[in-house]
Amino acid sequence: MKHGKKLIVALCATAAVFTGCSKSEKITLKVGDNWGASHPVAAALDNVFKPQIEKETKGTVTVEIYHSGTLGNEADLWNGVRNGTIEVAIVGTPMNQEYATMMISDWPFLYRDLGHAKNVWTSAVADEINAEFHAKFPTTYMLAWGPNSARTFTSNKKLTSVDDFKGQKFRMPGNPIHVGIASNLGANAQVIPLGELFSALETGVVDGQDNGMVTVISEAFYEVQKYIYETNHIIATLELIVSAPFLDGLPAETQKIVAAAAKATMAQAWDDYIKSVDNDRAFLTGKGLTVTACSPDDQARIVELIKPLTDGLYAQYDWAKPLTDRIKAIQ
Repeated sequence: MKHGKKLIVALCATAAVFTGCSKSEKITLKVGDNWGASHPVAAALDNVFKPQIEKETKGTVTVEIYHSGTLGNEADLWNGVRNGTIEVAIVGTPMNQEYATMMISDWPFLYRDLGHAKNVWTSAVADEINAEFHAKFPTTYMLAWGPNSARTFTSNKKLTSVDDFKGQKFRMPGNPIHVGIASNLGANAQVIPLGELFSALETGVVDGQDNGMVTVISEAFYEVQKYIYETNHIIATLELIVSAPFLDGLPAETQKIVAAAAKATMAQAWDDYIKSVDNDRAFLTGKGLTVTACSPDDQARIVELIKPLTDGLYAQYDWAKPLTDRIKAIQ
């Protein structure tokens, strides 16, 4: 009988991992990102995701957050969640070669403004893509979309108009849209991981890069750049993804808590990011950088110059026109 009781306890403890049999079981949820703690998404992980989950689970779930690539670069984080070695990660679109719909995150000149972008990625459009994403990658769930930033170009060489792109070397993410934009503008694109970018700018491997001003600050690129051209050519997103076996193994109520915390985190990140833009611009100007707004005429020229890229994308992907039209119609 003694042995029988021990066996029952052991089986229940094992089952708890998958069914929540033991309510007192402690669960650790590791979160990895590639951003400094001041980035709005990283800050929202610290200020919303972690405290909300730990409070609502009454401490049965401990959230450990690792910023600035501590758990690896974006590809490492994506593969870690897919393989189950990392519970949660914030990534951009490292999976876009396998799932082309994720290119929508980097579609140029898609939104009227930042508020429009927030409305899109807190709407049913996001939920529908999330469901398709899980069907494509069954070992993961995508729970929420937040702001990466409105991307601007920076350089150590003069960069105040469309004509200044010619001949400059820009680091671009490993994404055909980003690489295509730089090439169509007459620049040379080089793919370099974010974690190696500061050194590449400092040593002159590349002249510049494209990221939002928030990233220029959080990654201290302002220390090694002189010009910012505020093109806002892409309002890029970051996605919160979670290991499906991990989430499915949690008690049903805990699953709801994690999913709700993910949406609350990204909603807060959008609000914080939108509020931060004017302060970021003032900070960078104060650091001595020349910040130039992209005029409506220059924006029209950029749109025309990159038309071969966007026309090619529309021709290649049958989902692209219906989805971009739907996004543009959202109020």
